[in-house]
Amino acid sequence: MKALLSIFRALADPSRVRILLLVRRMELSVGELAAVLAQSQPRVSRHIRILADAGLVQRAKEGAWVFVRLGDAAISAPVLAAVDALAADAGEADQARLAVVRAERAAAADAWFATHAADWDRERALHIAESDVEAAIAAALAPDDDAGDAAADLGVLVDVGTGTGRMIELLGPQARAALGIDRSPEMLRLARGRIEASGLAHAEVRRGDMYALPRADGSVDTVVLHQVLHFADDPAAVIAELARVLAPGGRLLVVDFMPHGREELRVQQRHVRLGFGDEQVCGWMTAAGLEARVARRLPPPDADNLRALGVTLWLGRRLPVPSMERKAA
Repeated sequence: MKALLSIFRALADPSRVRILLLVRRMELSVGELAAVLAQSQPRVSRHIRILADAGLVQRAKEGAWVFVRLGDAAISAPVLAAVDALAADAGEADQARLAVVRAERAAAADAWFATHAADWDRERALHIAESDVEAAIAAALAPDDDAGDAAADLGVLVDVGTGTGRMIELLGPQARAALGIDRSPEMLRLARGRIEASGLAHAEVRRGDMYALPRADGSVDTVVLHQVLHFADDPAAVIAELARVLAPGGRLLVVDFMPHGREELRVQQRHVRLGFGDEQVCGWMTAAGLEARVARRLPPPDADNLRALGVTLWLGRRLPVPSMERKAA
């Protein structure tokens, strides 16, 4: 009864109902909600706190921003179904204002890319065409008949260091649920725009650290770490943390540079590690309890150019837990 009354109290204000209907469509920051509602941020924050206490929404702090998303479906879904049944046209005016917020997001993303275009071009020019890398990633995660993988099903997918969300955009359609994790609030805002434009309603992004993923043990089917490991101070710890969240049969795909001598990248691009050898990455995967192998090597187009960089894809699989019968045997 206490929980029920908390829900009813939370819905007893039109602004809170409006907020609930808005975040049903997409994650929004407190500032964006304030702009749509034409209310002050402190007032909107109070409304959000009441909704969160009732379990109708969740808050996620990312840097100086706080994003609001729907709460547990067990609570929010029946409430939204009741709203739809009683007032099908509720919130239409807010949706029009929300379109303006979406347009502002897109403009901000364009401006950010325009400002940082040179940095992105330099980073991508370090190795072979990204289209070739993406094709290799898709092939490495293709169904494995021997392992009994369901066709075109990556299960619960987590992209660590998601950046602008490209891996979620690429692989999300084959996943039942997809989560992009990144430390940068700026990157997460760009990723949200990309995911929204792709129409991936089952995908989301969240601020998090590759050394401490916001996922329970054994709760993920596929983890992707694309061009991120070379930024790690402790790559072995990263691999161990990613392996921790894998369910039995789950897969970890690491994509990164082959060993190279481009020392200037430590300063220019903040690389901590200058590429990785197969023995290193496969050794870390094995130590983390995974069955490891090289899925694909993409050597540099000009093998004679010592400054050109190649890319390797390493694939690790969490072996199924032996049954009690096998242990007894």
